[in-house]
Amino acid sequence: MRENNVSILPEEPDGPDALELIRELDAELLTRYPPPSLHGMEPSEADTFVIARIDGLPVGCGGLRNISEEAGEIKRVFVRTEYRGKGVARRILKMLESAGLEFGYKKVRLETGDRQPESISLYESSDYYPIPRFGEYTDDPHSRCYEKIL
Repeated sequence: MRENNVSILPEEPDGPDALELIRELDAELLTRYPPPSLHGMEPSEADTFVIARIDGLPVGCGGLRNISEEAGEIKRVFVRTEYRGKGVARRILKMLESAGLEFGYKKVRLETGDRQPESISLYESSDYYPIPRFGEYTDDPHSRCYEKIL
């Protein structure tokens, strides 16, 4: 995907740019939540992982992993602070949803935290609806889970 100097392409989830973006995401999340509320993803779990670049510079990322035959989970959606508000996260989300369709998923789920109003706004404005906490998020009081039918 290329639009307004933004390219979003699949890349290795354990590549140097991916790992740097994930480190930044985790550091930011630790300013908002206690460590038990950080729910990552091992690179080997990713069905696909994308990196958004502006003029070649990595500015954001996101991944998709399998959680059932009919559902994928969107993980690690992140955009560096200075590139927020430009639609990059929404484009990452669309790319991951398209990948979900290619994998044959009928729906995608995701989790975000109650201290991330910008993420909640993005997901709700992208037709995700709240669902009960699931999987590893069941007992996390900070978790907010969402789903979208593809």
